[in-house]
Amino acid sequence: MASEEQISNLLTIREVARMLHVHPNTLRRWSNEGRIQACRINSRGDRRFKREEVMRFLGELNGEPRTLAQLLSRR
Repeated sequence: MASEEQISNLLTIREVARMLHVHPNTLRRWSNEGRIQACRINSRGDRRFKREEVMRFLGELNGEPRTLAQLLSRR
């Protein structure tokens, strides 16, 4: 299980949903579909999101490359 410090560096589903302007259930569905990666933090299975993962997902929504290889091939 993650430590308190590690958990504090993660974003809640509510925070990410607000950032993306979507309902938390939409974010849960996207997580279940594998479109955005979430970490499960406790026995209830609460989801948390790494800030880097949210930024990657936002870039993908904006049509930016998904991987480093795709990024390098654009040069």
